Amino acid sequence: MTSPETNDEEAFPREYLERNPAEAARRLEQLAPAESAAILSSLDPDLRAPVLDALSPAAVDDLADHLEPEAFAAALERLDPVHGATLVRAMAEQHRQPILDRLAPSVRQDLDLLLRCEPGTAGAMMDPRVMYLQRNLKVGDALARLRQRHFQRRVTRGLRLMLIVDGAGRLDGMIPLQDLALAELDDLLEDYMQPVSTFVAMDAPREEIVKQMDEHRVSSLPVVDAQQRLIGTVRYEELMAAAKEDAVGDIQALFGVSRSEQALSPAWFAIRKRLPWLQINLATGFLASAVVGLFEDTIAKYTALAVLLPLVAGQSGNTGAQALAVAIRGLALHEISITHWPKLLGKELLVGIANGVVVALTVALCVYLWSHSVGLTLVIALAMLLSMVIACASGAAVPLLLTRFGQDPAQSSSILLTTITDVAGFFTFLGIAGLFIGLL
Repeated sequence: MTSPETNDEEAFPREYLERNPAEAARRLEQLAPAESAAILSSLDPDLRAPVLDALSPAAVDDLADHLEPEAFAAALERLDPVHGATLVRAMAEQHRQPILDRLAPSVRQDLDLLLRCEPGTAGAMMDPRVMYLQRNLKVGDALARLRQRHFQRRVTRGLRLMLIVDGAGRLDGMIPLQDLALAELDDLLEDYMQPVSTFVAMDAPREEIVKQMDEHRVSSLPVVDAQQRLIGTVRYEELMAAAKEDAVGDIQALFGVSRSEQALSPAWFAIRKRLPWLQINLATGFLASAVVGLFEDTIAKYTALAVLLPLVAGQSGNTGAQALAVAIRGLALHEISITHWPKLLGKELLVGIANGVVVALTVALCVYLWSHSVGLTLVIALAMLLSMVIACASGAAVPLLLTRFGQDPAQSSSILLTTITDVAGFFTFLGIAGLFIGLL
């Protein structure tokens, strides 16, 4: 285990840090925050920046108690503003201001703009270091400015289109760089200017950005303010990284795990994030148990019901999970919206009926061979069919309803669906058994 007294250059050689900042970050997260801070403080800011950028949000917050604000600020100045803003957001409020106060004015201005925007919006995802030219500039002068800025690779990296603004800074058009390179030097930029195919407002949500990029096949998306002034661009790689995080976060959320928890997050962070959902699951479990308790006398008389009860509830849960997975995928990929609920619900009802009939016939045959009871066979076949239809419909309806009321369908759907399918499975099976009790 590395300690502050250990030679940090031996533990984290420069070549290792340059090539494997993410792996170095994982190693640092296994140390005490004070040890990690001591190692990071000893590094050059150019090496410290990518390692800090690769740390989990929980680790960044812990480090803020031990790493000097100057060391944090020097690293932030070497990161893209979007990544820098992500680091600052991961810190507790009391740690942010001392670090921001030590930033260079230009970096501070960019970060302040990003931090004012809601996470997940175009304003929070954009790179404010956008390069643009005015329409009345000559082609030769424009090319000269491009060459002057070429050394600033953070600004010109991946540049394919040159954005054009008017005298007030409003987005006016664009010119492909290949057109600019082949143009006459004395011509004006406006002679080659084309309309901008698409742009977004700074408060546009991530879904709108994905939609615009997909429809118009652009590698970057201009972002404008309320006065249509150009304030930044969302780059394709930034959007894809955010989409990847969202996809992973959805998987975690489906199982009641916080989106911000990583594999090596501290144990206390994981306990704090997971325990509330476990308690909610426990409460819903008591609700399902209460339904079973309503039919306690029926189960006591016919113990075979207790044997078959998990079969109905389990099949109902699996059926609902299938429908839920398809519905959440459709919402995530914008294949459906809440306006599609009649079509989606109708499809899932049809699927539930068809699958329910086949499964009910299969289980009826098995139960009859086991029990030789026509009544028990009829009860479980009807319960299986009805519970699977309810599960299919619920799996489609729950995420749509949560979306309609502004909730995250990935975070809450599985818990609600589990409650519905358990209650539906128990109630239909035991309720139908009560109705046909004379046949058991």
